[in-house]
Amino acid sequence: MSGAGPILVDARGHRCPVPSLKLRRAMAGLGPGVRLTLLATDAMARIDVPWLMSELGGRMIGIEEADGVLTLTVETPVAPTG
Repeated sequence: MSGAGPILVDARGHRCPVPSLKLRRAMAGLGPGVRLTLLATDAMARIDVPWLMSELGGRMIGIEEADGVLTLTVETPVAPTG
């Protein structure tokens, strides 16, 4: 991953399940350990995104909220070792 920072996925104004679908689409084809930041105004993203990360094997880095906008930072799954 480059040092440019997380990939931004803007899902503000969309209702469930669109924020999670946009995030899943943005993650497709990315390498392991890539960070993405999802912006969402639907409160369900607070539940849906952690669930999505657990299903995909990714990692929740953090959830913040300011002025009605959730900022969810995630990381793509790390390649299995072994």
